[in-house]
Amino acid sequence: MIRTRTDGDVRVVTLDRPEARNALRPADLTALREAFAETEGGGDAGDRDAGDRDAAHPPVTLLRGAGDAFCAGADLDAVAALDDPQAFARRGQRVAAAIEESPSVVVCGIDGPARGGGVELALAADVRVATPRATLAEPGVSLGLFGAWGGTVRLPRVMGEGDALDFALSGRVLDADAALRTGLVSRVVDDPRSVADEIAAGEADALAAIKRRMRDRRESGTQEDAEAAAFADLHDAHADEIARLRGE
Repeated sequence: MIRTRTDGDVRVVTLDRPEARNALRPADLTALREAFAETEGGGDAGDRDAGDRDAAHPPVTLLRGAGDAFCAGADLDAVAALDDPQAFARRGQRVAAAIEESPSVVVCGIDGPARGGGVELALAADVRVATPRATLAEPGVSLGLFGAWGGTVRLPRVMGEGDALDFALSGRVLDADAALRTGLVSRVVDDPRSVADEIAAGEADALAAIKRRMRDRRESGTQEDAEAAAFADLHDAHADEIARLRGE
């Protein structure tokens, strides 16, 4: 159900269960977490030559869905059969954390519907882009539930508390333009891969440093110290290039 491949500087992770709008079962969540853990430990042996570090540690990962949907969220048959719903929520939270903590910059390309857990996976990504066909909703309230894969934590950070409450409490569907207006996505594009390629054109060490610094949740003074140290490291690493550009 989870397919991965490395294509140049972009690793593509695809939710591949189109007949169910890529709805996620417990085993799918485990496989998805493992797919993102691979970016830390060596990538996909079948997609790269031995010793190819760039393929093993791509600077950008594109998360996408197969078919005409991004992700319908948790598989409702699996949800109805749960004997330990708290463990299921924790499993989804660990997947979202793996996406958020991936050393790659994660671009989520939302093409078609994203519902519930699909929205929560997107929230964990670094950059969310939608196609004009995208729609997003948190419909859990209609079932007496809510998004418990980190959604109540990340949604207010991304949209702001007021819009997040309106979105989650109403269960309403946002089209791509509404998602852009509320900050749930940052762009509406025809092809999310183009955004992944655009970002991957940057220097890999700078991309990683920017992600680490912006994801830092420590108090501001500690964050600023780390920011200054990271800037100095990048300055030293790219001194020749900086000098060349200055002379142009």
